[in-house]
Amino acid sequence: MIKKIEIVGLGAGDLEQLPVGVYKKLLKAPQLFLRTKEHPVIPELEKEGLSYTSFDSVYEKYDQFEAVYEEIAKTLLKLAQTEAVIYAVPGHPLVAEQTVQLLLEYGPKDGVEIIIGGGQSFLDALFASLKIDPVEGFQLLDGTALTASQLQIDQHIIISQVYDQFVSSNVKLTLMEKLPDDYQVYIVTAAGSKQEHIEKLPLYELDRNVSINNLTSVYVPPVTEEEILLKDFSKLRAIIAELRGPNGCPWDKEQTHESLKKYLIEETYEVIEAIDKGDIDHLVEELGDVLLQVMLHAQIGADDGYFSIDDIIEGLSAKMIRRHPHVFGTGKAANAEEVVQNWQEIKRQEKGELAPVSLLEGVSKSLPNLMRAYDLQKVAAKVGFDWQEITPALEKVKEELEEFILELDGTEEGMRRAKGEFGDLLFAFVNVSRFLKIHPEEALFETNEKFTRRFRYVEKMVGLSGRSFEEHTLKQLDQYWDEAKLKGL
Repeated sequence: MIKKIEIVGLGAGDLEQLPVGVYKKLLKAPQLFLRTKEHPVIPELEKEGLSYTSFDSVYEKYDQFEAVYEEIAKTLLKLAQTEAVIYAVPGHPLVAEQTVQLLLEYGPKDGVEIIIGGGQSFLDALFASLKIDPVEGFQLLDGTALTASQLQIDQHIIISQVYDQFVSSNVKLTLMEKLPDDYQVYIVTAAGSKQEHIEKLPLYELDRNVSINNLTSVYVPPVTEEEILLKDFSKLRAIIAELRGPNGCPWDKEQTHESLKKYLIEETYEVIEAIDKGDIDHLVEELGDVLLQVMLHAQIGADDGYFSIDDIIEGLSAKMIRRHPHVFGTGKAANAEEVVQNWQEIKRQEKGELAPVSLLEGVSKSLPNLMRAYDLQKVAAKVGFDWQEITPALEKVKEELEEFILELDGTEEGMRRAKGEFGDLLFAFVNVSRFLKIHPEEALFETNEKFTRRFRYVEKMVGLSGRSFEEHTLKQLDQYWDEAKLKGL
């Protein structure tokens, strides 16, 4: 006996839309199974004596559609071991039918042949009802598994499987991540049939519609408004390409990787400033400025024919997967420290099995020197080249301070040596900061900001006094400074 399941489609709506071959097969089937009996042709076929078994009761057993589809597929495959099975689904078997995809996957493993019969897709009727041409570009998406990252809002979007208000609510919230709350969408039910109903409504009302059922789709027209498209990454790419294009901005067209280095550093520090201030709006803006630098470098790479933003994203995605085996593979990491250890080991393997000339090779010379000192000490500490407590580190600071003071003898040679001792003193202070888990770059940044606030207060008070800086004594200026401290500046 040949084990097989034949799958046919019930079409998009009325009996008139059902192909003759499918119509005859349904009525003659000795054992017919329906994913759902909630379809317009079923009551009409029942009048002609249609006999069937539906899987509607399975939907009541689970909270997730995936589990429903899994049980239906496994039940059909088990039945096919002893009898020929005809399985009918709404629309066309190969359009938005997860149970069919599961049967195509599992069938060969169970020795069951899966045959796809006829059926009319709801898409043909829907295109006709909405009067849209799919060649303009369209997406067909599953409402039960919709994510914002799937949405290409400059194309026609058709969202199927919008069975009920729960699904429609999730669809609404997902669309709102990309579209305004009042964006006009359409609910299309039983397209092309006598029961066809099309309703245009603002997005925020999508889950308030009581006519939603298993024949419902949501249609989202392409976005043409520039303001809405500004959220789309492809729009940003287009803007940067135009700025660097023949008719673009003279400044942008002149930039090189070298000329942009200083801007990347500046924008990075402005991000840090926004974080320190807890200013979210400012942080969003400054992160955008950092992204601008990345996009400009990517466009320069594309213009020169070396790389594009796609290459950057591909490389980053691949690296994140490789270096997080505890997330994307079989690796394990119990805490953040183990994650860092794994990262460093994987990084070493990627760069070759040969041991580096020095452990310090991985510390970039382009870092600000306080940060570089901090990282150099961290690397050395990992192999035990470090004090075990803070007391010796503090003593080292005192020692370096004394040596620095001794060199301040006023001679040229003394000043040369003092410079070296000053560097040693800073380096020793960085060591202390490590023990206290204070990042020296962040600490100095905060002190710079504090100095700026207080000095601006001094400037303000000098201005209010009607006298210039030169007309103030240092003691008077210090009084203004002390006032600033008392005010918490």
